[in-house]
Amino acid sequence: MIGLFREFMWELTPAELGEQFQAYIERAISQELGKVEEYYFARERQGFWVADDRRIVGMVGIERHSDDAAELRRMAVEKTQRRKGIGRQLLAHAEASCREYGYHRVVLSTSELQTAAMQLYKSSGYRLVREEAAAAASHKSVGGLTRYHFEKALT
Repeated sequence: MIGLFREFMWELTPAELGEQFQAYIERAISQELGKVEEYYFARERQGFWVADDRRIVGMVGIERHSDDAAELRRMAVEKTQRRKGIGRQLLAHAEASCREYGYHRVVLSTSELQTAAMQLYKSSGYRLVREEAAAAASHKSVGGLTRYHFEKALT
């Protein structure tokens, strides 16, 4: 899982942002992905799933955002496994879990570098609700990039 995350992030990394991405990757691992049990499973109405084909080829998490909304997190599919429906299946599973947990909507954010992800979200019924220029760095964001915030109502 951590290997998939590192690979996915380095694939997105523009050469001029190498140091910022490295800091972000390490922050995300130390504060979240390195302790999935504690971060996701120790809290109610959250979860984390992987797609496994003799190795982890995809992943997705949901984190409580508010009483009625979950945040989609860490959606990634290994490069050689893309365009096979894995991302769409992970997204559908995460949404079904959100419904089971009683959420009425899903929110997410992604960066300007993830155009394929934005296409997947739009084609899956998510609508753009906000654009954030030069978002601050955190374990959820590299920092300095435009972030796009999406939302989908669950019925």
